[in-house]
Amino acid sequence: MSKIKAGIIGTGFIGPAHIEALRRLGFVEVAAVSERDQGLADRKAAELSIPKAYGDYKQLLADPEIQVVHNCTPNHLHFGVNCDIIAAGKHVISEKPLAMNSAESRELVNRVEKAGVINAINFNYRYMPLVQQARAMCQNHDDVGRVLAVQGSYLQDWLFKETDWNWRLVPELSGDSRAVADVGSHWCDLIQYVTGLKITRVMADLVTLHPTRKRPKVEVETYAGKVLKPEEMEDVAIGTEDYASILLEFDSGAHGVMTVNQCAAGRKNRLFYEINGSKCGLSWDQEKPNELWIGHRDRPNEVLMKDPSLLYPEAREYAHYPGGHNEAYPDGPKNLFRNVYGFIAGNRKGGDFATFLDGHNEIAICDAVLRSGRAKQWVDVAY
Repeated sequence: MSKIKAGIIGTGFIGPAHIEALRRLGFVEVAAVSERDQGLADRKAAELSIPKAYGDYKQLLADPEIQVVHNCTPNHLHFGVNCDIIAAGKHVISEKPLAMNSAESRELVNRVEKAGVINAINFNYRYMPLVQQARAMCQNHDDVGRVLAVQGSYLQDWLFKETDWNWRLVPELSGDSRAVADVGSHWCDLIQYVTGLKITRVMADLVTLHPTRKRPKVEVETYAGKVLKPEEMEDVAIGTEDYASILLEFDSGAHGVMTVNQCAAGRKNRLFYEINGSKCGLSWDQEKPNELWIGHRDRPNEVLMKDPSLLYPEAREYAHYPGGHNEAYPDGPKNLFRNVYGFIAGNRKGGDFATFLDGHNEIAICDAVLRSGRAKQWVDVAY
């Protein structure tokens, strides 16, 4: 099989994660990378063993060998870069959020439909084995029954201190919502994907726990954890939320609640959900991704360990190692990219990866959350 050639725009935290996942597929070659200038592009290409380096992403888009482009740039660049990728006729895989607001994301959905390019967004948690099992239990096998309620959270501590800094704290770069758009969007996508329900209304409480933060006077990469001296920092007012609790209403009439907090000490990346069904309950914790809790009223509860032999067939293909051999965060994007590139290669039927429409839907939810937080009332999601 001839390899599909991919290009990566942006090499911060997430770009190398895309590259590592693509290389595990075997039939994809990461042929080019672009960065904000040629020097940085050359250095990153050398570090990552990528043959071509471009100091301008438009040069990468003009490369006739590149068939698929991964947009791994900061949030404020997503819309413009995605537009250019589509205009170049390349298939596109974008990081989330798809754009800075729902007007832009709606425009991107229209553009990919007109251009006919394959499009995907990196809602990577969908593609972990026990998430697929939970989805099958909810939707295909009626193990859970009618969803009565859902609750959960996405908790992190990487912005716990007032001295913690990242470009996501700047609305011009990240958007008007931070914690909800950054990690709450993953939770909302996941709960809708697993249950098959759609969020229709929200009631949001948004809180900035650190109204002032210390910004480094030098650039700091995401999760770099660099220790800076006091004289190397300056005070900056913060206007985006560190914390949010959001009441949810679904199209089925079910209700739920989600909490996000990027100042939760000890929680490194805890995406947790619990689904209360009329037949049983399910809960899953991303920090313990190889365990699915199954709750019962009239018999002992269960913990299903990730083991291909114990999963439903549609979930089994997402588990690549035997029971007791853990699969976790890096395996989500690998499975997503397998689905996308398999479809491009003609080896998969498609319909098994999140698209720009899914990305737009999450931004529409975030827009509604912002409106609700400002008005202090229930707000309908305007998809």
